[in-house]
Amino acid sequence: MKKRRIDNIENFYDGILNIKDKMAPSYINNKNPKYLEIDGTFYSGILVIDYYREYNDIILKNIINTNINMNISIFYEKQDTYKTIKDLTYFIGNVGVDLKSGNENRQDIDIAAYSYTDAKYIRKEMQVNNEELYFLYTYIIIISETEQEMERNLNKIEGILQASGMMTRKGNFRQEQVYNSCLPLMENNKDIKNVARRNILGSGLVSTYPFVSSNLCDENGIFIGTNIYNNSMILVDRFNKEKYKNANMCIFGTSGAGKSFYTKLLILRYRLLGLDQYIIDPEREYTKICENLDGVCIKFGPTSNSYINILDIREEEIEEEKGFLVSKLSKLRIFFSLVFGELDEENVALLEEKLIEVYKEKGITFDDNSLYNENKEFKKSSQMPILQDLYEILENDEKTLFFKRKLYPFIYGSLKFLNNFTNVELENKLIVADIYELGEENLKYGMYIFTELFWDKIKKDRNKNKAIYLDEIWRLIGVTSNKFVASFIYKIFKTIRKYGGSAVAITQDVSDLFSLENGTYGKSILNNSSIKSFFSLEEENILVLEKYANISEKEKIEIKSLKRGEALMFIGDNHILSKVEASEYEKELIV
Repeated sequence: MKKRRIDNIENFYDGILNIKDKMAPSYINNKNPKYLEIDGTFYSGILVIDYYREYNDIILKNIINTNINMNISIFYEKQDTYKTIKDLTYFIGNVGVDLKSGNENRQDIDIAAYSYTDAKYIRKEMQVNNEELYFLYTYIIIISETEQEMERNLNKIEGILQASGMMTRKGNFRQEQVYNSCLPLMENNKDIKNVARRNILGSGLVSTYPFVSSNLCDENGIFIGTNIYNNSMILVDRFNKEKYKNANMCIFGTSGAGKSFYTKLLILRYRLLGLDQYIIDPEREYTKICENLDGVCIKFGPTSNSYINILDIREEEIEEEKGFLVSKLSKLRIFFSLVFGELDEENVALLEEKLIEVYKEKGITFDDNSLYNENKEFKKSSQMPILQDLYEILENDEKTLFFKRKLYPFIYGSLKFLNNFTNVELENKLIVADIYELGEENLKYGMYIFTELFWDKIKKDRNKNKAIYLDEIWRLIGVTSNKFVASFIYKIFKTIRKYGGSAVAITQDVSDLFSLENGTYGKSILNNSSIKSFFSLEEENILVLEKYANISEKEKIEIKSLKRGEALMFIGDNHILSKVEASEYEKELIV
């Protein structure tokens, strides 16, 4: 009985209320000539009544980039060309006579002369250059929570407009008309339009273009933060292939500037979207977020029980138009260039000969079928050679004793954990490679091993979006590395797009990033990243970055003065000064 009564009440209200009633405010107070009060919010209007005679900039740029809540309405009324030229000719004739015969001591003689010159200019532009004349009307409504805030914001906006060469008038006693003119109703109220009218040529309309603020709101994007200038939200879909040439990112910033927090925030938010993410962590910064998001953290080092066999051939390792063994040999040449240093062609050929031999002992040849067992299953890690197998082959040839000595630590010394079969599972959507235990000298080995491993995972399915994060990337493409490793990293950034992937370069040592081959590889990675985030940097790093990125003088100053959590972001063609935002719950998961 009670439910039926409630239903009847709902049906009753649905019957007497239309959509306008539901949208309408509960009350409007228009008794004060200085503002309207609607449901406890105050609205006060400003009319722009005049401008500089000549203007070379966007007239509304300075107020749009404020964080004051306002509505701006601009009306353009095209005038009849024939009638306008006729009226101008009549005006020019009359004023010309007055200027010749008038008293030179008249106070308005200069104003009349200006009007005469302007009229002649407008007529010439319309007759010779096919210009058209428009009437321009500009109205602004300031929206505030309190009367005090409203007064403060009104004075601020009027000050900015007047400093920009515009004369304004408050809409006192006409607040309702200004408010209606700022609603999306296309109503230019006749009670105020004569006050705000200003003539402008068609070519001058570009100066009234209102969309000058660097706002970014991709339809399927994740929330990054807010625009510092106007407090608008920044939502970026870096996998939008129609908008961005690739999904790659560069994140640069000095220690403590907020780049790691920003990276973790990206990982967290993309984790919610089900993105496959692989992180190389040389500083043990991502362990907590990995645990909180139920990811897999692979601790790799002398005291760890997690092993990766560098000689493994994986099913997804094959490159286009290459065989399994050919693809693996090219990657092993890169790894051993870190171990043995740069080799001449003779030694490269010798090393390749021994690698082919070690695989042959396991029944693996250039025939791809040799990688499959009798039951058509791909061979497991336990059926692959390990470094000790290579060491024993090198030991039997006097020409390869140099290689043997260099390889000794990997077999019997501090790096012997690399001499094992792979025993880690890599099926989780979030995998962190913790290589902190490797120490400063050996980090490059771990970074390369996991980069190669994750690269194979990324190539596995082109239809899935995935990302690899390379923290402290300078170790792989800086002067402590070599051109073979750097070329491999560059290849990832250049080709990852076709596999549905995103490569993220993270570093605080910008100068080291550009230290190899005169910055060739650092520049290539920067140019192959559609999204670049520059957190606060030291003067030295800013000067280095200036050579390789399109940074203006103003932006150089901004990067140097950024606070923690603030960044200058290059997102496609947009340059946005932004503040990274996170909820308290997100911070608990990250920090």
